Amino acid sequence: MEKDIRFRLAEEKDLDKIVEMLADDVLGSRRERYEQPLPDSYLKAFQAITSDPNNELVAACQGEDIIGVQQITFTPYLTHQGGWRATIEGVRTASASRSKGVGTELIKWAIKRAEERGCHLVQLTTDKERPDALRFYEKLGFKATHEGLKLKL
Repeated sequence: MEKDIRFRLAEEKDLDKIVEMLADDVLGSRRERYEQPLPDSYLKAFQAITSDPNNELVAACQGEDIIGVQQITFTPYLTHQGGWRATIEGVRTASASRSKGVGTELIKWAIKRAEERGCHLVQLTTDKERPDALRFYEKLGFKATHEGLKLKL
């Protein structure tokens, strides 16, 4: 495991590195646009996320370097007696830090944060083209209890 990982809310100055991580895999390279300057859509999304108290874009740092990122969205539901859920999205580890426990620490941190926010459930999805990610999440205790459906617009 990487040593001395600290977690903090991402800042605008981190956006370039975050998008680079999102684009740095087979699926991400097909759907992200990591170029200079970054497309304005990333800044608009960042601003929407950081201005919403129920969204947190979290950077995992080692020293000054960002080595991981994830977004956590907290959502109230009428189901489960009006309980709150945390949804984890966009989990990425910098390529130089992969297979060193950073992803595990990111998810454990998100679970703890969900508990702090009073959530009764943590949920996430992973693309069916990522079988290693599915095994990773299952090792951390996540179970495929539902079928997830999406409609691309």
